[in-house]
Amino acid sequence: MATRRNAEEVAEALGEYLGGAVTDLRRLSGGASRVTSSFDLSVGEEVRPLILQQVRGDGVAQSGIVPVERALLEAARSAGVPVPAVVAMGEHDRLGSGWLVVERLEGETIPRKILRDPEWAGARVALTAQCGRALAAIHSIKPEEIAGLAPRDPLRDPLSFLDALGEVRPALEFGVRWLGAHRPAAGRTVTVHGDFRSGNLLVGPDGLRAVLDWELAHAGDPAEDIGWLCAPAWRFGGRGSVGGFGPLDELLSSYSGAGGEEIDLERVHWWQVYATLKWATICALQASTHLSGTTRSVELAAIGRRVCESEWDLLALLGVVPPPPVSDLGVAADVLPPFGRPTATELVEAVREYLEEGAMAKSVGRAKFEARVARNALLVVERQLRLGPTLARAHHERLAALGQRDDTTLAAAIRSGDLDADWTDVGVALAASARDQLLVANPAYVTSVPAASA
Repeated sequence: MATRRNAEEVAEALGEYLGGAVTDLRRLSGGASRVTSSFDLSVGEEVRPLILQQVRGDGVAQSGIVPVERALLEAARSAGVPVPAVVAMGEHDRLGSGWLVVERLEGETIPRKILRDPEWAGARVALTAQCGRALAAIHSIKPEEIAGLAPRDPLRDPLSFLDALGEVRPALEFGVRWLGAHRPAAGRTVTVHGDFRSGNLLVGPDGLRAVLDWELAHAGDPAEDIGWLCAPAWRFGGRGSVGGFGPLDELLSSYSGAGGEEIDLERVHWWQVYATLKWATICALQASTHLSGTTRSVELAAIGRRVCESEWDLLALLGVVPPPPVSDLGVAADVLPPFGRPTATELVEAVREYLEEGAMAKSVGRAKFEARVARNALLVVERQLRLGPTLARAHHERLAALGQRDDTTLAAAIRSGDLDADWTDVGVALAASARDQLLVANPAYVTSVPAASA
């Protein structure tokens, strides 16, 4: 498999395919579907900075993915979308089941830097309108002109995700139920990018330089891209509805002004709810790859405890306000267990301090990042040891008030519609549960800027 080959083998194969010498080949990321690397290609005296994207996996399931993406990038470029130029592609060869080489452009993709650092202040002013124009250009591409571009049912993914999780999440069932009851009339079918958000936008001091990562593109409703960009998950602490950097009315105005259809706020709101639900299920699925043993990773394990952030956002988008938290947090956890000292909390605290003073202080790059993730995971354990008994008792009291034995029966009752008459009470109970999970997983998220509807 290409992604497992060493750098020398990849560089040699690339050089043969591209007719030059490959140097400085460096792996940049390893996402769920692609491995991305940067390199320089020397042909005579010319040196070109390029990017290699390799598809994970082999076999029939991966066939045809790269040609579709190449066609999309070329069509997008012709439509005026800022994208990197395609240099070469291949399938089922020495580089794996599929690969694509594009030009390497300069810019920043890390959302928190773009949202906070002074050097990107000018970009923040320009980005919202630029995103609107880019989306209008993407949506002008006729899906039937891209061979292999499949349509996608917006409700199929969350439902199939929920059933595949092996974990009961009543709040997500609540969201799916709401989506089914409030589905708006679809707009015209267009080419949808599928992952248009902060992190996939290459930004320079002047604003948007390129739209990246097209592997999730499909035929669908243009409002899907707008709702995804405006989902709370992609705001990264910023106050703007659009990626944390801008207002929704400016995005919609620039979008329609560039030829996009008029999209009303109610329709955008539905897609924001959809996006938030879908991101929650994606996080849960990422954690499941660790729990199943497929990919053991402290980062994937920690992601599982972030699902409650999206549940909190989801319920806020639906206008649900939780009651105040219980007042006796931590009281039950003060009882000293019969195991002596150090207690479990004190042992976890010691390991966490070791990471902070050792691995985090001395490591660099990926090792430093993983040490920080491990430290944060231990902080979650510390808070659960301290708050868990009281929060668990409150949760079971809420279930009993709804006439439910546990989360499994609650989720089933929501899906079947048995609790539709008690919709408000169910929503409040779920919001309280999400809030209590956040008090353990990420207390700062409870006090952050709440998700707002469109």
